[in-house]
Amino acid sequence: MSESSGPVQGTVHGVWRSRWVFILAATGSAVGLGNIWKFPYIAGENGGGAFVLVYLACILFVAIPIMMAEVMLGRLGRMSPVNAMKKVVKATGAPRLWGSIGWLGVAAGVLILSYYAVIGGWVLHYVVEMGSGRLQGASAGDVAASFSSLLENPQKLIFWQTLFMVLTMGVVIGGVTKGLGVAVKVMMPLLFVLLFVLLIFAAQHGDWAAGARFLFSFRSDSLTWSGVMEALGHSFFTLSLGMGAIMAYGAYMPEGAPIGRTVLTIAGLDTLVSLAAGMAIFPIVFASPGMAPNAGPSLMFQTLPVIFANMPGGLFFGTLFFVLVTIAAWSSSISLIEPAVAWLIETWRVSRATANLVIGTFAWVLGLGTVFSFNLWKDHTLAGNTFFEVMDFATASILLPLVGLLISAFVGWAMKREDAMAALGDNAVRVLKVWHWLLAYVATSAIALILVVGLYKKFF
Repeated sequence: MSESSGPVQGTVHGVWRSRWVFILAATGSAVGLGNIWKFPYIAGENGGGAFVLVYLACILFVAIPIMMAEVMLGRLGRMSPVNAMKKVVKATGAPRLWGSIGWLGVAAGVLILSYYAVIGGWVLHYVVEMGSGRLQGASAGDVAASFSSLLENPQKLIFWQTLFMVLTMGVVIGGVTKGLGVAVKVMMPLLFVLLFVLLIFAAQHGDWAAGARFLFSFRSDSLTWSGVMEALGHSFFTLSLGMGAIMAYGAYMPEGAPIGRTVLTIAGLDTLVSLAAGMAIFPIVFASPGMAPNAGPSLMFQTLPVIFANMPGGLFFGTLFFVLVTIAAWSSSISLIEPAVAWLIETWRVSRATANLVIGTFAWVLGLGTVFSFNLWKDHTLAGNTFFEVMDFATASILLPLVGLLISAFVGWAMKREDAMAALGDNAVRVLKVWHWLLAYVATSAIALILVVGLYKKFF
């Protein structure tokens, strides 16, 4: 792949220096908190190897076809998702309403960033807590009280939220090649190195066999219909689909790079991180008396800190773990802000610094609602849901699957099949025909199912 550093035709932002920089950037966008605190647990609880097998099928037949379509739309438009979709829709002669795909994706990204920065702030806080030694020998009660104290302190939450947002803006302000490109070339290799070190630590100090059984033993009797839906939903969300990030990154993809093989590589790396994270976490959990596997914030900020605080070398490796999580969250957050920043630069002709300040400040102010959901506003709810829970549902259960559904329907039905296949930059015609069929029928139906089931669970 030839190197390039200047802007390509049709974009004011620039282009990734190589196909591999795009792969690292898209993998960074895909690898986030869900890979570490959600996937390993839902795999273990829903049949281990049986769940992993279903999940891989969902990745192959649903998520990858949609990701290929999203990257392709970005590269065709060579602009922010909003303007790229306007350009592509006009070129295809489709109804202008399809242009809403860009707007919805960018909106979803900014909304997610608003609360993602708050949670990223929690992770930064625990890097300091572990690294300072304050948790040395802490009991489960001590750690639980410490986490509750953090959530109940809006000033402290705002400090860490602000720091995380500044880190995010600091990368994106540098642009595609000097900011995003340089950052992912440092962050992603470092993430893999840290993950490898933690795997070695888990193998030496954890119950490796118990962790492997939990994650990989084939227990088909534990795989329910609900588990299949978990696999389908997570396969879609884990690749950062539907939030404008992949379309924006696709706009900076080198011309001629084969999208199919590139997306397969990204999906493979994302899955590898998820499985490796499970084997870095659960052997340690199973080796600790009285500790049970769980997911989400309770795993990340209560169970694991207790374990690390009470084992030889635990504080050092606990600090490494939270640095790993910080990198995963940071690499995702820069992809969430970039689509809106790119749109502001294109539409209003402002500098990248100004665009970052405007979008970052907006997301930060909106994120205060999430901060207050855990303290000042925790008793102020809408139908029993806090501000944070409303935001989470609106994005994860409505906006993301809706945008994914629209992308698959647009490329699968509104675009001419020959045009869509030609835009992928691959000569394997039979494979491309299979891709288009999967996108038009399988992926569209599956994402519609995710959307309907999510709404049904919430309201019925």
